[in-house]
Amino acid sequence: MAPMGIRLSPLGMAVFCLLGLGVLYHLYSGFLAGRFAFFMLSEPAAGGPETPRGSAPAGSVDLRELLAVSVLAAVRGGEEVKRVREGNVLNAKAKGKTREGAEEQLTSGDLLSNRRMFYLLKGAFPAVQINSEEHVDTADQEAVSWDRSIPEDIKQKIQPTEVPAESVTVWIDPLDATQEYTEDLRQYVTTMVCVAVNGKPVIGVIHKPFSAYTAWAMVDGGSNVKARSSYNEKTPRIIVSRSHAGKVEQVARQTFGNKTVIIPAGGAGYKVLALLDVAEKNQEEADVYIHVTYIKKWDICAGNAVLRALGGHMTTLTGEEISYTGSDGNEGGLIASINMNHKALIEKLPDLEKTSHK
Repeated sequence: MAPMGIRLSPLGMAVFCLLGLGVLYHLYSGFLAGRFAFFMLSEPAAGGPETPRGSAPAGSVDLRELLAVSVLAAVRGGEEVKRVREGNVLNAKAKGKTREGAEEQLTSGDLLSNRRMFYLLKGAFPAVQINSEEHVDTADQEAVSWDRSIPEDIKQKIQPTEVPAESVTVWIDPLDATQEYTEDLRQYVTTMVCVAVNGKPVIGVIHKPFSAYTAWAMVDGGSNVKARSSYNEKTPRIIVSRSHAGKVEQVARQTFGNKTVIIPAGGAGYKVLALLDVAEKNQEEADVYIHVTYIKKWDICAGNAVLRALGGHMTTLTGEEISYTGSDGNEGGLIASINMNHKALIEKLPDLEKTSHK
């Protein structure tokens, strides 16, 4: 007699196989789904590299981030400026002469501040063009990193704004008022960063190293500084460079009368701050800023951006807007004001434009 056994029909075999497949599906479906999701999330978008969260896409720049790192660069540069001056190790030397024949000074403060500011900005935004007053020695490169943090006051006032990286030019002045710096006239000294987009100044940072005061502003964004409540248009206080105060004084008093006050001062950054509401005991106040000779763009770009953001103006002496592309110099002199009739001021001072090309 044959031994007893279980014989499965073809239909039973099919059912048994389906049950087995069902068990395997439940065991591995979760695992496979997890692996697929991981693959999709870690794969960069087609056609380009992965973009870190919170960063602008490749080929573009977030102006809010650029403002944050510009403020940090001005402060870091200012630390070097202050350290050198307080240590009295300026190592000052002549680097040439201005068009007027005045000797230009170069100090360790200029060079160390420039290195710190340039490499911080370049490391954070390598695709952006950076123009600086001082030469950058690649052999003296410094690794300065930015942790991508944005100060709370900038977060609250400025929205992320992306622009093409190729449209951006950054202007650095690592030590404005070097002559005054060598004379230990510390109140005039600033470090400045300006961001221009398609030649128009849109971000300005002016930092005073010896008082730790920093003014910043972004056009169509916000600022941490404001205009004063009133200005004198009839007999304005005019702030000018120490080196050519007499040239402006003569014409200004012919135009506005003998009561016009001329304030000689050092540093373009300091002069722009004189037009604003700045709570600094060593900061003088003026109604108009006039410069009648050739001036470099890194001296004036940051101040121009701050004034534009606040509704003010900085133009050549004939009223032309200053472009921050191309050459590094401005031939047409400048006149700056805020909450005043800028056009009327220009019309009252027509003779000053002739002096700016000398």
